[in-house]
Amino acid sequence: MDHATRKRSFAKTMSWRMLATTDTIVIARLITGSWQAGFAIGGIEILTKVILYYLHERGWANLEWGIVRERNLPN
Repeated sequence: MDHATRKRSFAKTMSWRMLATTDTIVIARLITGSWQAGFAIGGIEILTKVILYYLHERGWANLEWGIVRERNLPN
């Protein structure tokens, strides 16, 4: 069975977090009118969501559900 490595899960976690945190900062800025509030909210959520996403990703990496493997069929 194929599995994603922990290194791959961590790289996906960090790349997604950069994109998602930027989105959170911009949304918070639009709502509050303050870049300071946007960065404060983004700073808090990056810490909590890195951990949550990594655990979520590792959980899914350990499941076989929904994985389809193609077999090499003779021509």
